[in-house]
Amino acid sequence: MPITKLTQQHPTQDGDGVNISRIAAFHDLGLDPYLMIDEIKSDDASDYIGGFPAHPHRGIETFTYIKKGGFEHRDQMGNVKPIRAGDIQWMSTGRGVIHSEMPLADAKDGMHGFQIWLNMPASQKMREPQYFDSFDDGLPRLEIANNSRAIALAGEWTVNDFELVSPLQGLAGHAAIADIELAPHEVAKVQLSSTTDSRTLVFCYVGSLQDSMLYKGELGVASPDEDHVLHLQGGESGAQLLLLRGTPINEKIVHMGPFVMNTQAEIEQAIRDYRAGRFGTL
Repeated sequence: MPITKLTQQHPTQDGDGVNISRIAAFHDLGLDPYLMIDEIKSDDASDYIGGFPAHPHRGIETFTYIKKGGFEHRDQMGNVKPIRAGDIQWMSTGRGVIHSEMPLADAKDGMHGFQIWLNMPASQKMREPQYFDSFDDGLPRLEIANNSRAIALAGEWTVNDFELVSPLQGLAGHAAIADIELAPHEVAKVQLSSTTDSRTLVFCYVGSLQDSMLYKGELGVASPDEDHVLHLQGGESGAQLLLLRGTPINEKIVHMGPFVMNTQAEIEQAIRDYRAGRFGTL
């Protein structure tokens, strides 16, 4: 099963001057149901110390995964949680969320993490917000060999014929997310969905895949074949990958900052609602 390169991340800033690397597709829907993949990775606190002060969202789901360091999350629903290395967090923002994400004071060894945005179907964009984190549940993992492993971050995955079921289910677009770490030349076999409308994206964030399929910072899409098995093999220095599976929502969107809706009128209403305090207060 080949992997076709789609795009690569680029440097930018967000929040209070936080340096990030980003892949985004708000206009061509090429990653649908995914909208954006942000990566923070630095041992220099000045790259991330400003964090993400209080800000709103409407119409999206945010998925956060921390590899090193951590943030404290606060929102208007009353959730106050430290999200540390190995943790995930998900918010289905629906009609509106206000939250902040600020670096933890005791996270002194640098920062490495991801935030992924998913689109929501028009029929769900104005539902009540929902929240989940893995603080109490933990995440299932498979130790493969030679310090290689697979972790089910969201949804269900079958790796090397072993089923991994994350406690986080029900993401928009039937999305599922996994973290795969491969030693040099080590192989993982990932069973993909047999449904024709499902797609699986592969993002390489460390190292490379064998046969130059993907290098660090590149995103590709796995092309299905008859057996629907994705064979991933680490390159000369191994590879660390995020797998992102989902079913395209196939709806036109309008994007403005933290809001993703289906029409310009809905974006303007989101702005009015936020300014009027209808999102609540933090």
